[in-house]
Amino acid sequence: MTNIHSTAADMASALAAKEISSVELTQQHLDRIASVDGKINAFLHIDNAGALEQAEAIDKKRANGEKLSPLAGVPIAVKDILAQKGIPTTAGSKILEGWRPPYDSTVVAKLKAAGVVILGKTNMDEFAMGSSTENSAYGTTQNPWDLTRTPGGSSGGSAAAVAAFEAPLAIGTDTGGSIRQPAALTGIVGVKPTYGAVSRYGVVAYSSSLDQVGPFARTVLDTALLHEAIAGHDERDSTSINAPVPQVVAAAKRLDVKGMKIGVIKELSGSGFQAGVSARIAESIELLVAAGAEIVEVSCPNFEYALAAYYLIAPSEASSNLARFDSMRYGLRVGDDGSRGAEEVMSATREAGFGKEVKRRIILGTYALSSGYYDAYYGSAQKVRTLVKQDFDNAFAKADVLISPVTPTTAFKIGEKSNDPVAMYLSDIATIPVNMAGIGGMSLPVGLADEDGLPVGLQIMAPVMQDDRFYRVGGTLEAALLSKWGQPILSEAPDLAVQK
Repeated sequence: MTNIHSTAADMASALAAKEISSVELTQQHLDRIASVDGKINAFLHIDNAGALEQAEAIDKKRANGEKLSPLAGVPIAVKDILAQKGIPTTAGSKILEGWRPPYDSTVVAKLKAAGVVILGKTNMDEFAMGSSTENSAYGTTQNPWDLTRTPGGSSGGSAAAVAAFEAPLAIGTDTGGSIRQPAALTGIVGVKPTYGAVSRYGVVAYSSSLDQVGPFARTVLDTALLHEAIAGHDERDSTSINAPVPQVVAAAKRLDVKGMKIGVIKELSGSGFQAGVSARIAESIELLVAAGAEIVEVSCPNFEYALAAYYLIAPSEASSNLARFDSMRYGLRVGDDGSRGAEEVMSATREAGFGKEVKRRIILGTYALSSGYYDAYYGSAQKVRTLVKQDFDNAFAKADVLISPVTPTTAFKIGEKSNDPVAMYLSDIATIPVNMAGIGGMSLPVGLADEDGLPVGLQIMAPVMQDDRFYRVGGTLEAALLSKWGQPILSEAPDLAVQK
């Protein structure tokens, strides 16, 4: 019987066979949200009436025999950084509280065109700046595996919604690991597509040369189905790649890695990685070898500089992008009592509207771009970015895909790193190089760490516009893991009733 525990692919099949209606399936998920989200705080806005209206429209089209997309009628959660016409879009910030966009982002428009039912908008670190969702102006999201731990970030709300079976699919954004890291910490699949493969039009910008929209789901196939639904060229996005979308669904179904060369990145293993994380990665490598893949070790020596370079490039672009929030055009406006000038109102608004992490990054970015420091900091960081890309080029000359852990550890406690920005930034040490080079990457759940019973994620990376490669490897490894375990890592919803 189809219910919230089914895969999105199975839900789609049941809907197509008219074994269940989209209204019924949507209501099941809305009921689940109402039941558990008070503990998780995955959603910032739940569009009950709108979701049921969308579902009813799909049911009518199906009843009339209209041709529908593969995911028509399946529910989804959308990160609150993508504009959706008439629906609150805050980017997790007080400065955008109450803003209702007059238009849809391209990704939201594609979801609507595909008949995917949008349940609501999910929580996130403010302006996508964070690795734990603790920087949201609307409260922290909890990890469904352990409510005392973070689900990662910045797309923690989307990841938690999928892991808690509040939605079978979700949309996130990834600037330095913000899809892959929360996917790893919550035991689901998350993909950062090649930069430019999915339109950024209508996405509130953090770092324009790094931001990328991508899918979350509980299986590789479900993630691929959503990937194909949202990808494609968009003339409204100047960074959009005008090329065919890789056949990721077919790749996810192939379940064959015979003859593929898989590169293990020397610099992203060993010291600094939790023992339980390393153990699950080693077991995954053994399964890939058993499936016929050849393992080669590759070296990417410039990766050690990627974290520092990223935290110059991203804040620099953020300081420029966030200058638009000036209290004059839209969003929050503070201190406009007639006694203050425009600059005073702008200053008061930005002081009240931005959280401490956003202010930290604006200050850092403004400093890096200032006269006398541009070449020393921002310019040097861009040179490191070129070296990181060269490392990937050299590695892909030896291997079809590259693998590493997604994160050094499993999910950390809420509050554990919130007062230590450097420790928080180190959570993204394995994911940031992918964004710096503009390539694509997947986080695949590969088991639970022995120390704490929490999920571990394997990162699979592929060259630009070769995203089908990591779906092929991910689908094959997922099948091998399922055969070994006997059931998925998330075969049913975590029992939140036993968690305080």
